Amino acid sequence: MLVTNFQAQAFATNCWILSTGRGQECIVVDPGMPNVSEELAEKLREFDLKPVAVLVTHGHLDHTFSVQPICDGYEIPAMIHSDDRELLLHPERAHGAEFIAQLSGIKWEEPREIVELKDNQNFELVGLKFRAIHAPGHTKGSVMFEVNSEILISGDVLFAGSIGRTDLPGGSWSAMQKSLREKVLPLPDVMQVLPGHGPETSIGRERKYNQFLQNL
Repeated sequence: MLVTNFQAQAFATNCWILSTGRGQECIVVDPGMPNVSEELAEKLREFDLKPVAVLVTHGHLDHTFSVQPICDGYEIPAMIHSDDRELLLHPERAHGAEFIAQLSGIKWEEPREIVELKDNQNFELVGLKFRAIHAPGHTKGSVMFEVNSEILISGDVLFAGSIGRTDLPGGSWSAMQKSLREKVLPLPDVMQVLPGHGPETSIGRERKYNQFLQNL
């Protein structure tokens, strides 16, 4: 499996790209802000890849800012949990008016094609098997993506040594605890974790060292 990424300028959000190998089709995860279309194009040229879908772990702008231009530019769908779809058109509902005011003049648009995901939804893309795991807490519609039962794209649910914040609109500490207990901890230790921010890790490492997973 080919796994590569680059970090968006704002908030150092990881944009992950997964494929079975060079010269193949790929999926793109969480293209952030500002518009990262050029950064993505460079990665696609480097590995001779063709994108077929954008997966969105949740609706915060640092993960969705470039979804519409990339999806419509390549004529591919965006896949997002149904509970966070509204944030593509109304990001202020998860960020607050003050943050959105800093981005005044931007017209928010949905991509032309959207696939709404549900918990435990299985699908195949680019020769890889995915499972969408609904894990609310950071946002109502946060999802993690299990890939070939080997990799977990965790978004802002789980980081190396930490977890996503729960104090923004739509966040919930109790929901996050439940997601960690019921959706993260049952996963196998050997599973590689690709987080929304920061370095890669594993379930086993986080089970052992991440204080937020203790005593759940």
